[in-house]
Amino acid sequence: MLCCNTISMGTRKAAIAHLHRNSTSLRRLTLRTIELVASRTRDLSVEEYEQALSQALSELASMRQAVKELFKEDQAVPTKRVATSEQEDGYFSTYTHFSIHEEMLKDEVRTDAYHRFITQNPSIFKDKVVLDVGCGTGILSMFAAQAGAKRVIGVDQSNVIYKAMDIVMENGLSNKVTLVKGAMEEVQLPVEKVDVIISEWMGYCLLFESMLDTVIVARDRWLLDASKVYPNQCSISLVAMGSKMEYDSRVCFWDDVYGCKMSAIKEEVFLEAHVQCVQPHDVISTSDVVKKLNMATVKVPDLGFKAPFTLTMLNDTICHALVGYFDVSFDSMQYPVYFGTGPMDTPTHWKQTVFYLKKPIAVSTGDLLAGTIEFRKNKEDVRCLDIYVTMELSSADAEHVKIEQKFYLH
Repeated sequence: MLCCNTISMGTRKAAIAHLHRNSTSLRRLTLRTIELVASRTRDLSVEEYEQALSQALSELASMRQAVKELFKEDQAVPTKRVATSEQEDGYFSTYTHFSIHEEMLKDEVRTDAYHRFITQNPSIFKDKVVLDVGCGTGILSMFAAQAGAKRVIGVDQSNVIYKAMDIVMENGLSNKVTLVKGAMEEVQLPVEKVDVIISEWMGYCLLFESMLDTVIVARDRWLLDASKVYPNQCSISLVAMGSKMEYDSRVCFWDDVYGCKMSAIKEEVFLEAHVQCVQPHDVISTSDVVKKLNMATVKVPDLGFKAPFTLTMLNDTICHALVGYFDVSFDSMQYPVYFGTGPMDTPTHWKQTVFYLKKPIAVSTGDLLAGTIEFRKNKEDVRCLDIYVTMELSSADAEHVKIEQKFYLH
């Protein structure tokens, strides 16, 4: 049964248009509710019949409230998480484009990991109330329902949730999956607590987009047992990259663009963190984990951090960049699942995050590149990251080298 609970006024017109376009779907939903109750009464006791009827009436009341919300006077809804409501609206509007969801769903590493974990661990999901934070098209909600969850509640602030409602109905899961439109920080769920939270919240270099903040809010407000957030372990790692071809293509290109120098843009290239796939043969050092996150205990302040790293060079070459990536674990006694997004792993839509150096460094086998990396939320838009790198090269054959550089992941 479907529920569109709290609808932000910023999306009122889109919601009205959706209701007009899908009036047939709404009629089908009402008829389906009546048929469901009617069919169940043949084999139900009086007490079970009353429970089924009560649930149906509750869902219809939620639908009625949703329609009322659509016609309220526009109000400015302040947000504590971003600098302006325009930035927040812009962020969620990007997830209305279905090409983004196509890219994520076609990422077999990502989607298959969630599917295997949910379907192969029935003891975690069977007869449980599951919350899907940032449900998008509803794929994880449907996986959970298929795994035997008693009830699944999916929450998303993007307008794609209207399509998710149709998708859930199309797959015959309306009796288990409830979808709620709104910000997780603001919505009121139709239950007091949930048993499990699932969410695909990871961004580039893990923390881009700051969606983990929302998962933490959901955990602290709605979850019975904080250890039941999945995935439950994540880490960020660094490695060094040496690739003259990539450096020339992305950096030196601006030195001569059809005979014109564009050094002004070249300076911006060094400020931006680049999301791209790094070839395994371009990795020139050992890796180092700079941040570990336990979903049961992590707090929002933990997501801004400064951490040391040490990378050991594997051959004599030139270091052109540092590379950031993340690993994810779904821990379970029955069927644990893991996937990584590093250069040595099967490519994903997250790719890797590359920090190009203004001055590439000549390195030798065994040299140590050591320093610190700091992640800060951008002051103007907390979904973006400011990243600071300070490092030194320890080498017996080369003079002392120190690098300090700032990057933006926007």
